[in-house]
Amino acid sequence: MGGKLDGKRSLITGASRGIGEAIAAAFAREGARVLIASRKADGLEAAAARIRESQPEVEIRTRACHMGKPEQVEALAEFAFAELGGLDVLVNNAATNPYFGPMLDLERAAWDKTIEVNLLGPFELCRQVARRWVDAGSGGAVVNVSSVLGMRAAPLQGIYGMTKAALISMTRTLAVELAPSGIRVNAIAPGLVDTRFASVLVGTPDIVKVFTDHTAQKRYAQPEEMAGAVVFLASDEASHITGHTLSVDGGYCIA
Repeated sequence: MGGKLDGKRSLITGASRGIGEAIAAAFAREGARVLIASRKADGLEAAAARIRESQPEVEIRTRACHMGKPEQVEALAEFAFAELGGLDVLVNNAATNPYFGPMLDLERAAWDKTIEVNLLGPFELCRQVARRWVDAGSGGAVVNVSSVLGMRAAPLQGIYGMTKAALISMTRTLAVELAPSGIRVNAIAPGLVDTRFASVLVGTPDIVKVFTDHTAQKRYAQPEEMAGAVVFLASDEASHITGHTLSVDGGYCIA
């Protein structure tokens, strides 16, 4: 029996570890042909090796790309279409969060870096990929990885939350504009996830308690728990879903 993503040519950014690697592994299990991207080539190769170890038959490629550099983003899109002979699914997962503190103390450098990686990069990659889909008349699916901090106040993580809120807005607008071309655009909004990216939060008991006390399931998540939602939104099972942001947060936003 085939997987939910059989043969789908897929590009996943920020996939050298954490949520991105978990998504890539899940895509591989569901039969996708996978290209993973991240800033450092050695991290990508290590992630690809881990996925191949458990799935020897997987077709997985790597490409280093700094999402804050538009010329590298454009080159990534060109590489994906050339290397895979086209693209069916784009997952924008790459992100950064260099500043933790009050917004009034935010410095311009941290502002610029967060905007460039979390918002400009995903937008430019969406645009590069979608233009090719429109020109080819092929359609496709985009899944953006936002955050619950883009859906409510984000104390001490204000600029990160702002970019994730903008990503949700971008998802909705692109969904409307691109629907006539057969392109679906959705997002997921993870809560607190046990990754190196969130290690400062997960490693601080007071912060964990604040989060889990306000979460219906009273716990934080593992990266693999994000992957199923992305597989679903990328698959044909979600063919009538676009412009939606799916909270994958254990009930944080409702509790």
